[in-house]
Amino acid sequence: MVSLAIEDLKQAAPKSIRNNITVELTAKVNSILQDPDIREEYRDNILGYIDVLQEGKWKFTDYINAVKYVSYKLRGDTNMAAYTKTFPNRVARFRAEGKKDYSPWVTAYGKSKLVNEILGRSMIPTHVLNADIYQKAINIQAQLMVMAKSEKVKTDAANSLLNHLKPPETSKLEIDMNVKQEDGIGDLKRATMELVKAQKLAIEAGTLNAKQAAHSKLIIEGEITDV
Repeated sequence: MVSLAIEDLKQAAPKSIRNNITVELTAKVNSILQDPDIREEYRDNILGYIDVLQEGKWKFTDYINAVKYVSYKLRGDTNMAAYTKTFPNRVARFRAEGKKDYSPWVTAYGKSKLVNEILGRSMIPTHVLNADIYQKAINIQAQLMVMAKSEKVKTDAANSLLNHLKPPETSKLEIDMNVKQEDGIGDLKRATMELVKAQKLAIEAGTLNAKQAAHSKLIIEGEITDV
């Protein structure tokens, strides 16, 4: 069973709203987590986007509903489908009241500030969004590598750090570009030396003077270069 403890939510939440996170709210979050369609994404999104509450503009209950809506949207649901799954009781009430077309409410919710704040954060790469968590994981692994009693735990922690902290490999594209650049410089140097040699012979033969040589052009593969 996928679930979150109240301590998990409070630790992830901005300090300004931690006191507002109650057992009842945690129970509501966990009830949604039992939906097999989105439970994994919903759990990660609840913790990942919670800094949107930093400014204290929205209630936590509104936040968990908005995250549920966005989680369905990120899975490819339409606005109507995501809204219906997020607010089944509200949609049932609309229908009971004879409101067959509730698209204006759907449109308004999809354009709401809170939903769009969360959607905006969903466009941020996960490794950037969770950089602080990544650093905490590194710190724990480093501590285990040094302090753990088990040699296996120490070795596993060291290997984890080596794998995640190794410097990036030079890409093949960069190597190819450097090789081509060096080849181009070599070609230019050889062509220039040939031109100088030809100019020297022409001056010695009296068919070219120094001024003409200074203003001559070097042509390489259709390009004209001053020498």
